[in-house]
Amino acid sequence: MRTVRLTCVALLALSASAAFAQVKSVNAPDNDPAGPATAARAAKAYDATKTEAKGLQQLGWHDLAARTAYQPTIKQQGKRWILYVGHHGGRTVNPLNGEQEENGTSILDVTNIRKPKLLFHISGDKGKEAPGRETGGAQMTRVCGGGELSGADPTKFYMLRTFGESGQQIWDVTTPEKPKLVWRIDGLQSTHKNDWDCKSGLALLVHTGASETWKIQRVTHVYDLSNPEKPRKIREVSLPEHLRGASGAGPAALHGPILGRNGLDRVFFGYGTNKDGAAVIIDKQKMLNGGLEANVDSLKQMEVGRLTLPSFLGAHTAFPLYGLKPTRFSRDSVEQARHFMVVVNENNTTACGEARQMVYFADVTDEKHPMGVASYEPDERAGKFCDRGGRFGAHASNESMAPAFYGRLMFFSWFNAGVRMLDVRDPYAPKEVGYFIPARNRNTDFRCDDEKQRRGCVPVIQINNVEVDERGYVYAVDRANSGLFTLQVTGAARKIMGPVVK
Repeated sequence: MRTVRLTCVALLALSASAAFAQVKSVNAPDNDPAGPATAARAAKAYDATKTEAKGLQQLGWHDLAARTAYQPTIKQQGKRWILYVGHHGGRTVNPLNGEQEENGTSILDVTNIRKPKLLFHISGDKGKEAPGRETGGAQMTRVCGGGELSGADPTKFYMLRTFGESGQQIWDVTTPEKPKLVWRIDGLQSTHKNDWDCKSGLALLVHTGASETWKIQRVTHVYDLSNPEKPRKIREVSLPEHLRGASGAGPAALHGPILGRNGLDRVFFGYGTNKDGAAVIIDKQKMLNGGLEANVDSLKQMEVGRLTLPSFLGAHTAFPLYGLKPTRFSRDSVEQARHFMVVVNENNTTACGEARQMVYFADVTDEKHPMGVASYEPDERAGKFCDRGGRFGAHASNESMAPAFYGRLMFFSWFNAGVRMLDVRDPYAPKEVGYFIPARNRNTDFRCDDEKQRRGCVPVIQINNVEVDERGYVYAVDRANSGLFTLQVTGAARKIMGPVVK
């Protein structure tokens, strides 16, 4: 039985593939004297040919043409459920046409959750060769239906995606087998995690801003995408400390925002990734209707709360859990309902080569004074994850607010520790209720203790991102080319779930 370490951090200084025992990846290092020693250490730590699971059952698998995968987005389109998977840079053969293509966006039909079917692959950017990095590709995907958007053709569906690090694009994906490019902007730098609220049409695009305004690498570009064929830029947003001429460094560059949904008039920003981080809460209306010029006053006015992290932690994801009613407060005369923010750090190095990146829960009921109340990580000692190779540490949470899971269960991608499932009904005491670590397969790529020198390399699972849908299914994708895994919740954890779409 796998153990869990849950630590209360009061006031945390925070104002169906077959497995292969021996695999040879096309990306295996040619000369790696440390490889055998690393492989021996990994083999002693665990059996990579066996799936490890509790509370989560694998239903299906797709190889994604052995592409390294990042963001999955699921959308119901008519009677079909379509999955859009953004990829990191690289290239391989598209099985649909036999041609080698730069990694971009894979579009799959997941109506039959047990048999995902590839419908189309849109090529991405070639990028640049960089040790330990996957530049290029088309990492991010967000999808909205025209019927949800106030200014769009109600018969259409649209996908917003990044194009490598240099562009943003919108595609008409009404017929997923025949996507059409309808808008693009190029010549950018440092694109990353976008968000798009289908109800309001508001979109937040992440890339470099006006150099005369900002001294930071990434800022948020606020767009009205209620008509995706005629995007309208509203403004640029970041923190006051990021303005050119501002004193002090402030938090590190933006990783990505999450727009509040279902009437929640807030935006949640994660800065810093794995160091110098902060999770920031912004008033959405003040962002849209306040002074649109980026200056200290306007930026300060829209900020309603900030959780400043220690210098050795960052914020990949800041996810809201608002309006929860933990039973521990049920007899209190006030503040029975609480607001929380889940802050996910990102591990950025292999072989446990940096401070442990985890998940933190903060009570933000008083948004001006966020308070850390709990943390979570899998027990490294029980799983010997530092010996398995590759990255071990948090990366991301699911970002869908589907009623089947919201405020009940959350899912976190943890690289070589797979998918971790937590009961979050009481964020003061989150509880691990399941996990899924797939066996490595014929496509699983090598990860190295020293990525620059390509030394100490072993093939290892690196679950990169996880997402859920309204039917109650879970989707996990692997950074080390192992593919897409479709899952369902089982056992006692299934009783925690909310209503699902049939």
